[in-house]
Formats: sequence, structure tokens, C-alpha cells
Amino acid sequence: MSKSLQAIRGMNDILPEQTPLWRYFEGTVARLLDNYGYKQIRMPIVEFTELFKRSIGEVTDIVEKEMYTFEDRNGDSLTLRPEGTAACVRAVLEHGITGGGQVQKLWYIGPMFRHERPQKGRYRQFHQIGLEVFNLDGPDIDAELIIMTWRLWGELGIRDAVKLELNSLGTSESRGRYREALVEYLSAHHDKLDEDSQRRLKTNPLRVLDTKNADTQAVLVDAPKMADYLDDESRAHFEGLKARLDAVGIPYVLNPKLVRGLDYYSKTVFEWVTDKLGAQGTVCAGGRYDGLVEQMGGKPTAGVGFAMGIERLVLMLETLEQIPEEISRQVDVYLCAFGEQAELAGLALAERVRDQLPNLRLQVNAGAGSFKSQFKKADKSGALHALILGDDEMAQQVVGFKPLRGQGEQQSIAWDALAAHLATCVVQG
Repeated sequence: MSKSLQAIRGMNDILPEQTPLWRYFEGTVARLLDNYGYKQIRMPIVEFTELFKRSIGEVTDIVEKEMYTFEDRNGDSLTLRPEGTAACVRAVLEHGITGGGQVQKLWYIGPMFRHERPQKGRYRQFHQIGLEVFNLDGPDIDAELIIMTWRLWGELGIRDAVKLELNSLGTSESRGRYREALVEYLSAHHDKLDEDSQRRLKTNPLRVLDTKNADTQAVLVDAPKMADYLDDESRAHFEGLKARLDAVGIPYVLNPKLVRGLDYYSKTVFEWVTDKLGAQGTVCAGGRYDGLVEQMGGKPTAGVGFAMGIERLVLMLETLEQIPEEISRQVDVYLCAFGEQAELAGLALAERVRDQLPNLRLQVNAGAGSFKSQFKKADKSGALHALILGDDEMAQQVVGFKPLRGQGEQQSIAWDALAAHLATCVVQG
């Protein structure tokens, strides 16, 4: 017997009962970004592999171990995008929309791909919403990104469950001086480092700061601190960011070990973390990457952005039970019609009501059926009310209106008064 077909491990179906919460989350974010003046951009999910090697860095874990890379029929090396910033930078460069100092405030949404060990909150195909801002180099735009996320957490009802961690990586020059000091210190304690940190010491030493190994963390207690190597410009930028967050009243924690996993970051880096999801604690992260556009062939261009993981935030909403009641209910009103003439009249009546109440979720029974079977389907739909159209109602040009949840008696509503009645008791109530 042939093996049954299944989804690839770590690449999951999002089932109909799950998608309403996804749509709610995505819609909430989209409205917020519209209100702050951000514009959506959509990039391909496949790019030339060289794009990510040049932007992310060839010695990062992503490029070395996690990318889905393959050759197409032309012999070109292509990669499923592991993150969105590099693709967005490629797009703005290709189309020249940041030239001449044009400010661009962009956002995108879609799947990313990394070959990691799947676990709760971490998948091989995962979904992100990302923001990228170009040609603004001050701490005010860094603050705006963080303030927007703070407002989002409030709208979603999860503000008390997240914590903001901040750090500054300085310029490439100051970071280079710090790297030398860190390597010198860690080399003196080489035998106490875990195997992965020993490897990173030769390729990407700042990532040692991000280790979860307890022995290596103990070594890092007395390691040099990035703050002691910051240049004056980066220090002033960081102080400006903190002042703005203080002015708005956003609490934060300074984390000198926060370095992010990508080579292109400079100055501000931040993460929103939670202790509600076990090991997968980061739900949104980003920072400044002022040298990336030039690194990818463009003119010097300031850049800053972040990305948030949709799977993890949806999981947080479920874990904290912050799901609006209307999300679990997909139907407001269910129309039951008995007999062919009633079915025809019901279709026409439903369309008239939809014309007048475009936000009403009205489902018309399909497949005919007895009174009992149609009412069973109406109840299963989750609708608040059922509309009943049979021979008696047809003769009087009324529709039966029956509450399916809670108290209330069935009543008859004239066809021409139905929309007004539904507007009062369903759409507004």
C-alpha cells in the first residue's frame, strides 16, 4: 500500500477553524499600520541565493545550515526567503524608490522558510509581518516602531505578557573594536565554552553572547560590555531612543547580550519577549541596519525595521484567551427555507439584506432538508438567529425570526422590514 500523503514536517496547514483568528490578527495589524502611514509591499518568496549570502552573512547559522536552496532549470541557485529585510532592500533598490533620499515606510506579510528543528512556535515554514523604513536616521523613527508595537499589544490585550529588551550595537567601527576585545577575553576562557560557542568564536563571536548554555553564560558575566565601546554618535542615538520611550511611558530592560542573529544590524536592536510560550520567547524583533543598502550595491541609506512571528502571536492570543467572541462565531444569521418556492424567495431576500447590511454574516441553507436537519445545521453554524421561510411565511410575505442563543420568542418580520430589524438586533447588538 502506498504511503499516505502528508504535509512536509514543520510546514503546517492552517485549518478553517484556525483562520478566523489569523485574519483577526492580520487585520488588526494592517489597520494599525494604515493609521501610522505605512504602505504595503509584496515580494517574491524565491530570490537568488547570493542576495542572502551578501546581506545576512555567509557565516551565520541561517546561511550555513537553515536555508532551502536549490538550482533551477537554468542552473541558477535560488533560495526560499528565510527573512524579509534582504528581499525588501533588493526590491527598493531594483525599483529606485529610495533614491534621492526618498523616505519609504513599508510593510509586508507572508511565509518565510528555515530548515530548523520543528517545535511549538517554531516551524520550517513560518509567517511574518515585517516593517522597513528607509532614509530616516534619527532615534525618532526607532521609537515609532516600538511605540506601534506597544499600541498593538494593547489592542490585542497582551501588553502585560510581553517585555521590551533594548541594546545598541554601535557602528561597524565601534562594533569591530568590541569584537576584538570580546574575542581576546573568550579566547582566554576557550576551554570553558560550549562546542557551538567555540565554533562561533572563529566565525561570528558576537553570537556567543546569545548562547543558552549555562557554563558559557557564566563565562560571559565578566566579559567586556558593548556599552563601553560605543562611539559618541551611537551613544547619543541610544539615549535619544530611551528618552522618547520614557516620554511615552513604555517600560524596557537594557540587555547588553542582545545582538540579533543577522550580520547587518547596527546601533539600535530590540526584542519583545514573553514567558508565556515556553522556550520560544521572542514574538517581535528588529533594529537598525544603516549599512545594508550600501552593502547590497546601493548608496548609503539609513534603514530600520522589525518582524513579528504570526504563529507565535496567534498562539499567545490563544494561550491568554484573548480571542474576541465574534472571532469564534462565523455566522450571524442562518436562513432556513422549506420548498422550492421558499428557496427561490429566500435567495432573493438574502441578497437584498446583504445589499443593505454588507457587514452581516448571513448564511443561506444549501442542500434542502427537513425542518429538523436545517435547524441542526443552523445551530452548528454558531449563528445567533435563524430565519424561517416556509409556505405560511410565503403567503404572508414575512420571515420567521428565531433566536438560537439565549432567551427570546420566535416572531414574524415583514420582508421589507427585515434588514432594519437585523441591523438593530444583530449588526449593532
